[in-house]
Amino acid sequence: MIMIQEYEKTETKTQSGYFSPAEREKMIAKYAYLVKYLAGRVASRIPSSVVFDELVSAGSLGLIDAVDKYDPKKNVGLKTYAQYRIKGAILDELRSMDWYSRSMRKKIQGIEKAVQAVEAREGRPAADMEIAEEMGQSLDSYLKMLSDIHCAALLSLDDYIKNNDNGGESTSTFHEGMKSEDNPADELIRKEMKAVLAQAIRRLTEKEQMVISLYYYDELTLKEIGNVMELTESRICQIHTMALIKLKSRIKDYRGA
Repeated sequence: MIMIQEYEKTETKTQSGYFSPAEREKMIAKYAYLVKYLAGRVASRIPSSVVFDELVSAGSLGLIDAVDKYDPKKNVGLKTYAQYRIKGAILDELRSMDWYSRSMRKKIQGIEKAVQAVEAREGRPAADMEIAEEMGQSLDSYLKMLSDIHCAALLSLDDYIKNNDNGGESTSTFHEGMKSEDNPADELIRKEMKAVLAQAIRRLTEKEQMVISLYYYDELTLKEIGNVMELTESRICQIHTMALIKLKSRIKDYRGA
C-alpha cells in the first residue's frame, strides 16, 4: 500500500495539466471523504426531506470534476479546489430540485418590499414587528413565514452573487478566477461586488451580522449558532432568513442601478 506521503508527492505530478489514469484514481480515493463530510454539512442546514444520497452522488461528480480539471500551476492545492467543486456540485443539485412554489417566491418578494419601505421611512434596519405590520401580518405569522422560506432564501442568494458569465454553475466563479489570463474588468466587478456586499452586511442588525458571520465564516450549523447566541434553532433560522432576504434585495438594487 502506498503511504500518505507518497500520495502527497503524486499530487504535484501531472501530464499536460492532468493526472495520469492511475494517479487520478488515487486522488479520487484519497479525497472521497470530503464528499460525505461536505454533504453532511449541507444536509444539516436543509429540510430532512432531501435525500442525503442524492447530495453524495452530486458531490462525487464534483470531486471527479475537480481531479480531472486540477492544474497545479495555479498554486491552489487539490484539496482546496476539490472542496469548492464538491460543494458547488451539491448546491447545483439542490437548485435543480426547484422545491419552491410561485406563492413562496411571492412571499419573499413581499418581505423584500416591506423591508425597503420600512428602512426608507425609518432610516435604519427594519425590526421584525415593523416588517410584519408593513405586510399586514401578525408577528407570529410573519416569523412562521420566515421559517418556511429559509432554504429558498439561502439558495436564491447564491444566484444573485454569481456573475452573469458563470453559465449557472455555482463553482464557475472560483474556477474562472484560476485562469491564467486575468481580466481586469472582471476583477473590478468582483471587487465592486464585494464592496457592495460588505456595505449591505454593515446595514444588517447586530444579530443578523453575527448569524451571517457564524454561518458563512465559521461554518457553524443553525443549531450550533443557537447555542452560541443562546437562542432556539428556529429563531436563528428566522434571523438568517431575514438577513439573506435583505442582502439579496440590496444586491438586486445594485445590479439594477
